[in-house]
Amino acid sequence: MRRIVVVGASAAGLAAVETLRREGYDGTLTLVGDEPLAPYDRPPLSKQLLAAEWEPERLALRTPGDLAGLDLDLRLGVAATGLRLVDAEIALADGSTVPYDALIIATGVRPRRLPGVGGHVLRTLDDAVRLRERLAPGRRLVVVGAGFLGAEAAAVAWKLGCEVTLLEPAPVPLAHAVGRQVGEVLTGAHLERGVNLRCGVSVAEVTEGGVRLVGGELVEADEVLVAVGSLPNTDWLAGSGLTVGDGVVCDEYCQAARNVYAAGDVARWYNPLFGQSMRIEHRTNAAEQGMAAARNLLNPEARKPFAPVPYFWSDQYDMKVQAYGYLRGHDEVVVVEGGLAERKFVAAYRTGDRLTGALAVGMPPKAIRQWRQAIATGASWGEAVRPTVPAAKS
Repeated sequence: MRRIVVVGASAAGLAAVETLRREGYDGTLTLVGDEPLAPYDRPPLSKQLLAAEWEPERLALRTPGDLAGLDLDLRLGVAATGLRLVDAEIALADGSTVPYDALIIATGVRPRRLPGVGGHVLRTLDDAVRLRERLAPGRRLVVVGAGFLGAEAAAVAWKLGCEVTLLEPAPVPLAHAVGRQVGEVLTGAHLERGVNLRCGVSVAEVTEGGVRLVGGELVEADEVLVAVGSLPNTDWLAGSGLTVGDGVVCDEYCQAARNVYAAGDVARWYNPLFGQSMRIEHRTNAAEQGMAAARNLLNPEARKPFAPVPYFWSDQYDMKVQAYGYLRGHDEVVVVEGGLAERKFVAAYRTGDRLTGALAVGMPPKAIRQWRQAIATGASWGEAVRPTVPAAKS
């Protein structure tokens, strides 16, 4: 194996190339990225960078010297447009092709968009800088989508003095992920600061003067941010022969086909710890999966299943939200420490007879770390949870 190609130059792709070199691979190593910038960190885009607390340079994941030390064939600013498994070759947007002996796909996701004209999204550094330049005291911002990304951006805009309207089609934001009662707690932080949160409304289109709701109402705004989820970047794999279904479908080793692996937001793999296929759009998972895919690629006789406990965090106003595990599809939520009213609590999540997740708001990291260990060992609900303040089933 003398030529490995990694497509995707963000956290997962960077972790993959670094791991390949660290594990002793000394052949040609090509890293392809559709953005012209070297790998940078994305979570601060909706937090410190949007708030103008950080400048773009601070987001760089590695220095130019670090990248040079990896001895990469670095192809930035050029997207992959096709994959030919039979020929073991990648087609690029500039018309060139790159042959490979092994391939890691780490092309991430792109924002969903709404019909109409204008409107911001928040995925790249350019997106964040462009929106930041438009936020100022008194300006009206409509955020479509009250998930974690939309909520973080709304919180930043409020701090900057904007008049913020947050539109969400669900009755309770984030209830599908964290449960109704926890969703209501997070929602309360917006309401008490005067954010105009409207739930149960759907946006038909973005207009030059705001957004038009289904039913015809115009919600006026100076700027609109669309934060309604994302789509895995798999279009370039059409006709390749790879199985694609809400991501690149992989086994428990992150393998999609012979000598082809996937990692990060674009990868849908079987996580044996939870016994199900999942695709995780979190920064920590991207780096961990990039490392796991690289190790399994280099050591096919000693492959290890990628069975992490997913982790994510969110900063909104003065709230720090942290979670371990797989919360979606849960059957029950129980507050095991603290209280919802104070917005300082740890909640445990049950799926079937197992503890599958834990979420903390306003608590020190050590308060939730013990729950990570219980999830990692596959603890049953009965042995792991000692309820103190039961929450309603959700």
